[in-house]
Amino acid sequence: MKNVKMRPLSILSFILLFFACKNEQKPEAQQFGKTGDPKIDGLTEQIFKTPTVADLYFQRAQLFFKSGNSGFDFAIKDMQYAMSIDSTNLPYYHFLSDVYLKYAQSRLAVATMEQAAAVAPTQIPTLLKLSEVYLITKQYGAALVTLDKIQKQDPQNSDAYFLVGMILKEQNDTERAIKAFQKSADLNSDNKDAFIELGKLYTDKNDPIALKYFDNALLLDSLDFNAMIGKGYYFQTKKQTNEAINVYKDILSHNPRYDIALFNLGLIYMDADSLDKANSHFNMVIQETPTFYKAYYFRGFVAEKKGDKNTALQNYKQALAFKSDYVKALEGIKRIDN
Repeated sequence: MKNVKMRPLSILSFILLFFACKNEQKPEAQQFGKTGDPKIDGLTEQIFKTPTVADLYFQRAQLFFKSGNSGFDFAIKDMQYAMSIDSTNLPYYHFLSDVYLKYAQSRLAVATMEQAAAVAPTQIPTLLKLSEVYLITKQYGAALVTLDKIQKQDPQNSDAYFLVGMILKEQNDTERAIKAFQKSADLNSDNKDAFIELGKLYTDKNDPIALKYFDNALLLDSLDFNAMIGKGYYFQTKKQTNEAINVYKDILSHNPRYDIALFNLGLIYMDADSLDKANSHFNMVIQETPTFYKAYYFRGFVAEKKGDKNTALQNYKQALAFKSDYVKALEGIKRIDN
């Protein structure tokens, strides 16, 4: 499939799209030839035969979305057309918001979910999704207002308490965040994400109860990598090196390319002065996730410890290319320049 790029819509034009149907106007249906993907091409044939079936555009948009950057614009156009046919289908809004978030169009993601909430102002799943988008875009006040609406309708909504906890955590209000996550877990004992967040916060407090929460999450899903990483990191902070290594190697036995496990193993080997093994792991992290700025820094730090200042400097600069205010990299450059 060719990498066709289209100019993104402004927020105003996007919102106006949903009111166009009132004037019996619709965006132009997307026309193109075969892509070479049999599933996409099959849906295109169905759309040609029945062009007013909104769900066909939705299905094709999902396939475009999975295809990566080259399908981004196609997915958006298909969703716009689907929503011009059926402007009340809430999953359409949810999906389009996810597309915008994936491709760093956060304002359009917010506008999409705000329109969904206008269509269905009492639908809790839509209000939760709107709150989540507000959280992602750091609009904490708007998120809390929306969550308050949910809790007035459903005071026992576990997901609402979880999102409140995430907001409080990002605002560094640790104690209140713990209470919110605990309430979420109390209301839904299957909420493994609440257990994981509690484990992380108690790890930060150097409290061994953290292990209990990670284990609770793993009882629900024995291969939840977030819970496993949390448990491994807890052992790492306690200098229980062998236990941490075992957890990370367990993760890698299921997913050899899991970047955080590779990175944390690199840190352990670096602390043990196994510099070549550490460097090898940081290389693997960067190969898997080229924007992992901390891996560049620590690869540079290993080079600095080995006396290779030029390589260290290159890596520190590369870390800053992905995070310009990364203090460790700035300090590393200062050390070398001095």
